[in-house]
Amino acid sequence: MTAATDLDKVAADLFIWQAYDPAVKADLFSSAIVTADGIFVVDPIPLRKAPLAQLHDQGVIAGVIVTNANHLRASSQFAERFSVPILARRAVFPDRTPPQFSELADGEKICDELNVIGIEGAVAGEIVLHCASGGGTLIAGDALINFQPYGFTFLPGKYCSDEKEMRRSLRKLLSYKTDRMLFAHGLPILSKASDRLHQLLDGDL
Repeated sequence: MTAATDLDKVAADLFIWQAYDPAVKADLFSSAIVTADGIFVVDPIPLRKAPLAQLHDQGVIAGVIVTNANHLRASSQFAERFSVPILARRAVFPDRTPPQFSELADGEKICDELNVIGIEGAVAGEIVLHCASGGGTLIAGDALINFQPYGFTFLPGKYCSDEKEMRRSLRKLLSYKTDRMLFAHGLPILSKASDRLHQLLDGDL
């Protein structure tokens, strides 16, 4: 996988990077969120030396979060380099767990600022993260996407284990205040994300 060459700061405590993956013929996005407990890296793809140093300058890397079984990406390399845990649901590693694995559960807090929201019916082990600071941020795995030609929408049914269950499960997100939304596949929504989410989910009733 090609390493990303740029680190983009999209909010005071949020960073993203992206690179094209020829294996899946799509851009892959990764994110990092700065908390009082350190920086949590989400679904990381490789990052070149200079932007990785730029990220590390923001604080101590505290953990690597994997949002589903399809997003292992460079998680092991990040975990080994910074000697931090890989945080994910058990279903992300159905056969053998890496030595750095630390299990997450629906409704759990990773730290005071980061909540884990389990999403059923999407890809195995799917989660969405919520951070309440700065008006709120949601970080989605695969269940929600935001790239062309689809736009902001649900993961297409052919990639879901149970599309109807996924859409029902996503309604849990409406309980969380959010101004921004980041994606593993697609450009971020950096304002009024709650409005966009309500339009999408209410239109699915």
